[in-house]
Amino acid sequence: MKVEMFYSPGCAGCEDRQAELRAAAQDAVKDLEWRNVNVLDNMDTAVELGVITLPSVVIDGEVVFTSLPTRVQLCKELVERSGARK
Repeated sequence: MKVEMFYSPGCAGCEDRQAELRAAAQDAVKDLEWRNVNVLDNMDTAVELGVITLPSVVIDGEVVFTSLPTRVQLCKELVERSGARK
């Protein structure tokens, strides 16, 4: 499973929560690939995926969250998508 967090540099909220959300996601699902994506360096990818607000979280190529999810919201989504039980 691949998770991409699209953010804009200078977004204090994004920077503060990236590590927390990454750790929670990796605890929830095994073999998870996490990628922080600076939208200014990856505008084409953001447009291609339909990212129109920041921060956004894309899971396996689908925009799932158009704002920062809570740890619980993110983990619930990942576990449901993986079919894993925790």
